[in-house]
Amino acid sequence: MQNTEILVSGGGIAGPALAYWLRKAGFTVTVVERAPAPRPGGQTVDLRGAGRTVITRMGLMDQARALSVDQRGLALVDAAGRFTARMPEDSFGGEGIVSEIEILRGDLADLLHQTTRHDVEYLFDDTITGLDQDADGITVTFEKSAPRRFGLVVGADGLHSVVRALAFGPESEYVRPLGVHHAWFTATEAMELDGWYQMYNAPGGLVAAARPGRLPGEVKAGLSFRSAPIAYDRRDTDAQRELLARRFAGAGWEVPRLLRAMRTAPDFHFDSMGQVHLDTWSRGRAVLLGDAGYCATPLTGLGTSLALVGAYVLAGELAAADGDHRVAFRNYDRIMRPYVDQAQELPPGGAKGFAPSSALAIRLRAASMRSMTRWPMRNLMAAQFAKAGNITLPEYA
Repeated sequence: MQNTEILVSGGGIAGPALAYWLRKAGFTVTVVERAPAPRPGGQTVDLRGAGRTVITRMGLMDQARALSVDQRGLALVDAAGRFTARMPEDSFGGEGIVSEIEILRGDLADLLHQTTRHDVEYLFDDTITGLDQDADGITVTFEKSAPRRFGLVVGADGLHSVVRALAFGPESEYVRPLGVHHAWFTATEAMELDGWYQMYNAPGGLVAAARPGRLPGEVKAGLSFRSAPIAYDRRDTDAQRELLARRFAGAGWEVPRLLRAMRTAPDFHFDSMGQVHLDTWSRGRAVLLGDAGYCATPLTGLGTSLALVGAYVLAGELAAADGDHRVAFRNYDRIMRPYVDQAQELPPGGAKGFAPSSALAIRLRAASMRSMTRWPMRNLMAAQFAKAGNITLPEYA
């Protein structure tokens, strides 16, 4: 077997999932992650369609169900907290906006880490700084660790992928901004959610959201807004908090409470939304996986499925080709490309539908959601949700 030693950049969901399948195929795997430990927190991620099948094939479905968050569904609310539309979690056979199995991102990442940590090397608190490819492998330099040689390097390091920047070029060439910025964090102030994922829209393209966490008294909050591209320091969380406080000043519903919780939330994370589009996901011995190669954005609800399915297919094709990356990467692209293309199609309305800018548009959004479970909107939405399963997963030895 060729290229037996593989480096994976990114310790979230895609990276450890890939490490699991590579180890089963006999490869030696190292995962490097910039964070000092598996990242906690984050919002819920959906286990749906083919992603659910992959988790089942890993033997982790029972553990995933035990970690799932108990939610009644999605409800739109007005400034006074009155429901204007709702979609129960059992809509569309449990594959609706809120799916039957939703797990906090940190819980799923921890499950995958615990499953792989005994036979996968993890390098936390480090990152890749250089890739030097030749005919026999890649010499990788790190921020803290000594340089090492690997047969292949996989970038599973998200929207702002280091591997993509080093192997393919600047982020601006491959990331298409959607004009939405968003923050996620945990709030511990008591909120009467009654089990619903509640979402509030305010004029100006503002979106505030709160959903039950897995632990008692825990609320997973989100603040999003539409705007033209803005310059901000991704490391300066204080400035990011001030930016959100200014944007949401005067907004109704539970926004003042969420802004207070945001100030001290230890898991606060702020970013822009963007899709990643590349004609090929590999350059020589470097290949991209998940958001690094084909981010679909949270608006589609398919990012986790893409990560899990991509990890399964990439590892399977490397094993089937006995580590020949040229054959494996070509087949990985052939199998995944149609699935990715469908997953990246935004739901009706796109960013404007998620964060409408006027009071009229907000009322129309609520009316649209009330009609989603009725003909003819039901057929349109069912096709959108069915994309998660629109791939025939190969059976790898």
